[in-house]
Amino acid sequence: MMPNAHQVQEPAAGATVARLAEAARYTLLRRLAPSMRHHLVVNLQPIGMIYEVMDRRLKAPQPDLADVHDSAQKINGFAKAALNSCLDVVTWLAPDDEMRTSAEAGVRECLGLVATSLTFRGYNLRNEVQGLAGEVRRSSMRNVLTAALLYATDHTLAPADITLSARSGARDLTLMLTLRPTDGEPSFIADPPYRRLDWTDLEALAAAESGAVARDGTLQLQLTLPWQTAPAAG
Repeated sequence: MMPNAHQVQEPAAGATVARLAEAARYTLLRRLAPSMRHHLVVNLQPIGMIYEVMDRRLKAPQPDLADVHDSAQKINGFAKAALNSCLDVVTWLAPDDEMRTSAEAGVRECLGLVATSLTFRGYNLRNEVQGLAGEVRRSSMRNVLTAALLYATDHTLAPADITLSARSGARDLTLMLTLRPTDGEPSFIADPPYRRLDWTDLEALAAAESGAVARDGTLQLQLTLPWQTAPAAG
């Protein structure tokens, strides 16, 4: 029977999950926007200062062309780095599902994006992920790990140590995120630039990447991501 004009069709379960993941991904991007902004401008800010120095040198009665050339080379280097940063940020908005990363490189990238913000809030980051063969989708690592970091710190007061470790399975990479509160006055949790991430957000993002998440409170999280290039069997 066809629904009449007053009936509303409920979305299928798969569509509901996809929409939850899409909403969670939007929330994640809104939360990461300040860090991305810093990532974009960090290579642009020195260009103006170098230009001013170069301009003064060119106005000298006898400009030192070697120094001017050195300043021009620095501007060129920062401009190329800024361009690469812009292109990289675009891949957060429109990820390439074919792009892969190792566990070590993926964790290093995600921590590098949020490190300044988390350190400022009183969290000490410790990365113990290294030397693992195999590759996962870069988008999977970005979405699930950064969301896990924000979720954990949204719900646990600083000061605290955050340790990331990993183990390699035949089919999956498992990341372990552990928070250990440390001595000191609890930090004041200011309202985030957008809403806090909930556990349902993290579950939706992991499911969208064919992964899984588990937790022991907010102090221990386990993230499982499927290998795209599995490590060779020992």
